Amino acid sequence: MLEKTFEPQAAEPRLYAQWEESGLFAPRTNGAAGAYSIVIPPPNVTGSLHIGHALNNTLQDILARYHRMKGKAVLWLPGTDHAGIATQMVVERKLAAEGNAGRRDMGRDAFIEKVWEWKAESGGTIVRQLRRLGASCDWSRERFTLDEGLNAAVRKVFVQLHKEGLIYRDKRLVNWDPHFQTAISDLEVEQREVDGAYWHFAYPLADGVTYQHPVAFDEDGKATDWETRDFIVVATTRPETMLGDTGVAVHPDDERYKGLVGRSVILPITGRRIPIVADDYADPTKGSGAVKITPAHDFNDFGVGKRAGLEALNILDAFGRITAADTPDVPADYEGMDRFAARKAIVARAEEEGWLREIEKTRHMVPHGDRSGVVIEPWLTDQWYVDAHALAQPALKAVEQGDTVFEPKSYEKIYFEWLRNIEPWCISRQLWWGHRIPAWYGPNGEIYVAETEDDAREQAMADYDSEVALTQDEDVLDTWFSSALWPFSTMGWPEKTEDLERFYPTSDLVTAADIIFFWVARMMMMGLHFMDEVPFKRVIINGLVRDEKGQKMSKSKGNVIDPLGIIDELGADPLRFTMAILSGTRDIKLSKQRIEGYRNFGTKLWNAARFSQMNEARRVEGFDPATVEQTINRWIRGELTKAERAVSGAIEGGRFDDAAGALYRFVWNVFCDWYLELAKPVFNGSDEAAKAETRAMTAWTLDQILKLLHPVTPYSTEELWAELGREGPARETLLIGAQWPDLPDSFVDTDAEAEIGWLVDLVTEIRGLRGEMNVPPSAKPPLTFVAPDAATEARIARHHDLLLTLARVSEIATAATAPEGAVTVVSGGATAALSLAGIIDLAAEKTRLEKEIAAFDSDIGHVNKKLGNPNFVARAAPEVVEEQREKLAAAEAGKAKLQAALARLSEIG
Repeated sequence: MLEKTFEPQAAEPRLYAQWEESGLFAPRTNGAAGAYSIVIPPPNVTGSLHIGHALNNTLQDILARYHRMKGKAVLWLPGTDHAGIATQMVVERKLAAEGNAGRRDMGRDAFIEKVWEWKAESGGTIVRQLRRLGASCDWSRERFTLDEGLNAAVRKVFVQLHKEGLIYRDKRLVNWDPHFQTAISDLEVEQREVDGAYWHFAYPLADGVTYQHPVAFDEDGKATDWETRDFIVVATTRPETMLGDTGVAVHPDDERYKGLVGRSVILPITGRRIPIVADDYADPTKGSGAVKITPAHDFNDFGVGKRAGLEALNILDAFGRITAADTPDVPADYEGMDRFAARKAIVARAEEEGWLREIEKTRHMVPHGDRSGVVIEPWLTDQWYVDAHALAQPALKAVEQGDTVFEPKSYEKIYFEWLRNIEPWCISRQLWWGHRIPAWYGPNGEIYVAETEDDAREQAMADYDSEVALTQDEDVLDTWFSSALWPFSTMGWPEKTEDLERFYPTSDLVTAADIIFFWVARMMMMGLHFMDEVPFKRVIINGLVRDEKGQKMSKSKGNVIDPLGIIDELGADPLRFTMAILSGTRDIKLSKQRIEGYRNFGTKLWNAARFSQMNEARRVEGFDPATVEQTINRWIRGELTKAERAVSGAIEGGRFDDAAGALYRFVWNVFCDWYLELAKPVFNGSDEAAKAETRAMTAWTLDQILKLLHPVTPYSTEELWAELGREGPARETLLIGAQWPDLPDSFVDTDAEAEIGWLVDLVTEIRGLRGEMNVPPSAKPPLTFVAPDAATEARIARHHDLLLTLARVSEIATAATAPEGAVTVVSGGATAALSLAGIIDLAAEKTRLEKEIAAFDSDIGHVNKKLGNPNFVARAAPEVVEEQREKLAAAEAGKAKLQAALARLSEIG
């Protein structure tokens, strides 16, 4: 007999060990019905399992387990990312905490050795945590983005792209982190709203030039008064960058400044003469309409500078300090000054010299390094780049023509938008941990790109008569570069391996929307370029997990849900089921209470299995469900078949919420609430043949339920599979290796469906009526069928005893008209009247309903007032507005239900 409850804390480690020992995580080699492959989005080696990982890997595991049970050779390939900047930061902090020498004092080789030591000791944390979630990856194929095989793939790709002119070196603006002294990607930049100001500076016009500037306007906005000016006003939130200004831009159609285009201003402090240029970037409606241009320190200004031929002067060093290396006209006082100290000094000087015209306080977004926390600087520096535009064209075409599809399809828009406006991809990072760039420099600055130093030396011999010293590039590659090769490098490329032949292109990729351009698009580019095939046939985008109010989870808000804490307390299955059933929205509202609610679902199934055991429902050797004769057994067979179709179709379509919903409805509502209830009289009856058939059918149906549920809730189903397998024929395999239910269409019996459907619908209507009328659970009113036809009378006779029990009525009769004091329901062509006179206090019930309707009216009015206020809708957080709309819908639905109940009361009088 089953234990009273499933104990996940004891069972899960034992079950996972059994799965691993079985070898079933690896692709089957014989008799496979095709192949299915999926590569895990590699989590950072520094990471711990968060709720986003739990969602993403639950969905992948559902796919892997489902296709494995369908008989396919399934490869779910796991691995971790070396996470350059994150890992380097972790190890540097560890060294500092232990009192060791710093990275630079230690030297590159010694530091890298320390990182590998840390990786060996602590780098497997998230892999162990994925096991706790139940991830059925083939761990024998686990990869690391810095392992030797992937290192060889990265070098080969770099060298080939360089030979093809698709990797090159260039001086461009990058996101520069002065703390880590490296370029970082857009994904590593966090926009934070901070207090700041617009400082309005007056730049004097050169050569004694003056112009008439409007200072007063009529109602139509036409200038009515002017003043003569010998200066032009610009505004900036970063005064320190003025030291690098090389132009002032105005809009070509701005009448105020048309006569100044081509003239110059004298830059304060430096005395530098800089031109006034016309460019559409300048917005006449903002500020003065004139914009200072610092090409070396602003991405927009860099574009203006390119168009106007302006010089780009770097006035910051790698630490964010003022440097006059490019700008000898910058006074020595500022040399080496921190950028924020320089800001204060420049503003003070502007005020002292009279060219500070206004300080306008503001709140604005400022880019920060997501790990360093410091303000990021756009910085002009030499870096390595990929010609992303050239690589993007095949990637665009592949999705346009359907070689790869997105689910939901709407996410293709993000993919297309980024690829059609793609910029060169900066792939070099000024770090030590990562794939070191395979480029060597000769004595005169020549660059030799090669897979090995020996190959580079061979190239150098063509330029020199004798062997010369070569120095390898100090930089490493952007982590996303090696990740872009993940689908094929992990399967052994550049070697021609059996895995590549069998599993590339992969079937699915499950990932998040925020890395469509950082990762998905780049994998498409690299896969098509090096494999001549898309890396995956379908991209399934999972939503973002938020808290129950729709707010983003953060430690500062205290609203983070720790998946490992949930697994410790409730087990992995409730978390997995919740992730699946809520996965159909972009923003998943999650609370611990919801997870606890779905734990009850597992408990319901466990109790149903115990009930079945108590009623001697055991698996029978050779039992054939096609031969059952009892109506309830033919009915449950058909309902199971329809549920299997719904679950299979949903998983195949990547609609995990629909799959979980179909499972929930069938297991809870159909099997537990109805089938077992309808089977009770059979179990307790004297018809031994019916009893034996129903026991066998119950056990068989439970087995099919375990198979259908297994991809979503693997632990509890595997445990039930083992426990229920102790009786009857021996199990041939663990549940993870069992065959997915193969149920023919003929299992759906329309006669049985109509018969049991009539009973279920009728009882449901009567129960709903009892609830609406506030009938006490203990009360058993009489039930009268009004003028039933012959078919209905026959059904009444067949299900008389069940109706008495399930509808909780005292007696069942038929009559030409409904009795006085009865409320009627119509279901399945039958009219039934429930006699409530004398059972409920009609006056009190009417008062109660009217009072509750009035309360709903009050709520509806209050919410409508809020939603009707344009200021509220415009200013409130989107999740707050959505919460109010949901509240309104719930109130209106509740009111409608009570109004229907009030209308029913009028039937009684």
